[in-house]
Formats: sequence, structure tokens, C-alpha cells
Amino acid sequence: MARICQADTEALACLFRRYARVVRGVCYRVLRDSSEADDMVQDIFVWVHRNCTSFDSSKGPARFWILQMAYRRAISRRRYLTTRHFYTRLDLDDAESELADPRSTPAKLDDMIDAGLEHDRFHGVFIALSDDQQKTLRLFFTEGYTLDEIAAKLGQSRGNVKHHYFRGLERLRKELFGSKLRGERAI
Repeated sequence: MARICQADTEALACLFRRYARVVRGVCYRVLRDSSEADDMVQDIFVWVHRNCTSFDSSKGPARFWILQMAYRRAISRRRYLTTRHFYTRLDLDDAESELADPRSTPAKLDDMIDAGLEHDRFHGVFIALSDDQQKTLRLFFTEGYTLDEIAAKLGQSRGNVKHHYFRGLERLRKELFGSKLRGERAI
């Protein structure tokens, strides 16, 4: 460590060869991502090079100091990545198939909605909606139209379509979840 403080690059290279594998193991166990662990190893050794003067040999060997810093910095990085939803990301290939344009396969979506409507309670509530509310909700949720597009398609004003949309949703909520919502509001 004293040689590293004197800007000896060979000493840093020796330290890297000696401890890089162990540091990567610690980082990988914390981060659970190999590319992030690899990046963290580089960051740790750059940090060691820059902060070598803060090493105190009376408190323990360099190995424990380096591993302690690796662990602390990996924990900080994991918190950062978690707040950025790094661990909840989707695989792009899976997302592509899930997010296909619903207008390209309207028959399939109608079949899916009809299958979902087989549930007696939901089906009964949905059928009880006005015809305009049913059309608006179907076009919005199953075919992906915007409210402006629905207004043009149905030949109504945007205000009317918004009215059908919000009143239909409110009626569905009340009928399907009315007792739960009333109970939550009372608490």
C-alpha cells in the first residue's frame, strides 16, 4: 500500500492480480449481476489507488480494508440500482412480444376479453353498462385507441366519450369492489 501511495503502478497491478477475484465475488454476491460486479471491481481498485493514504495498517491488513470497501460500495450501488428499478427490468425480447400493437390482432384480443368476461359477476356488471360505455371501454382497453380516436370512431364529442369512459369505470369499480372500497375509506 505504501508503494501504491508513491504512485507505483506495478504495486497496484500486483494488488489487482492478488485480490480482483475475491473482490468480484463479494460484489457479485451483493449486486447479483456480472456486468455490474465487473464494473465495481474496476471502481474499487481506482478508489484504492486514489485513497491509499486513508489505509491504516494498524487496523488490519490491506486485504480486509479492500474487501470492506468493496462490500460497502457494492451495497451502495445495489441501493442505487434498486431505486432505479434495475432489478425489475424486463428482457427486451419478452417485452416485444408482450407489447405488440393491440390493433394488429383485434380478434385475438376480443377473444381474450370475451374469455375474461366469462366470469359471471364481471360479465353481468359489464353487460349492465350502457352500450356507449361498453364500446368506449372495449375500444380503449382492448384495441388501444385514445379517447380522441374513440370519439372519431363513434362519431361523438371527446367530452361524451370521456363521460362514458369515466362513468363506466366508476360503475365497474362500485359493482365489483364496492364493499372493499367502502371498508377502506371507513378506516
